[in-house]
Amino acid sequence: MSVKERPTAGPAPVGARPAARQWLAVLRIAVGLVFLWAFVDKLFGFGYATPAAHSWLNGGSPTKGFLGNVDVGPFQSMFHAWAGAVWADWLFMLGLLGIGLAVTLGVALRISAVAGTVMLLMMWAAEWPPDTLTAAGKASGSTNPLIDYHIVYALVLIVAALFGAGATWGLGRQWERLAVVRDTPWLR
Repeated sequence: MSVKERPTAGPAPVGARPAARQWLAVLRIAVGLVFLWAFVDKLFGFGYATPAAHSWLNGGSPTKGFLGNVDVGPFQSMFHAWAGAVWADWLFMLGLLGIGLAVTLGVALRISAVAGTVMLLMMWAAEWPPDTLTAAGKASGSTNPLIDYHIVYALVLIVAALFGAGATWGLGRQWERLAVVRDTPWLR
């Protein structure tokens, strides 16, 4: 007599566990707020990363300080050329605002994950963690040649998009009900 085995129900997928969905939402919102804070601080110059005198509203450049001071890696000259360029300032600020709002609100996570990952990888390249020394021969301050906060934030964006993290504590479900989003899946 053969016994037909019934498949056992293993652990529920990560997306099905309420606690996992909630912690992923916390990560999504936290990373979204990192982007939003960077935008607001550069816009108004609250004195954290950007002094008031160098705020965008006071005529400062959001890219000049960071990109103009790149002193490591193979892309120094490219980043120096971009530093303070009007197009770079606008793209950077629109990127910070758009990615920050979308990720915080839980909408357009696929686009935000791609845009945010590109932005973060470019910032990683500007800091070039593989170098231990600057162009002047001083210690670069790098603590890990590959994985730093830019990579961790990019991974959070990717995971949030893959698991539809905007549905928990966000507007993801409402976003996906929009006709244009329903008809164009990459907008999710």
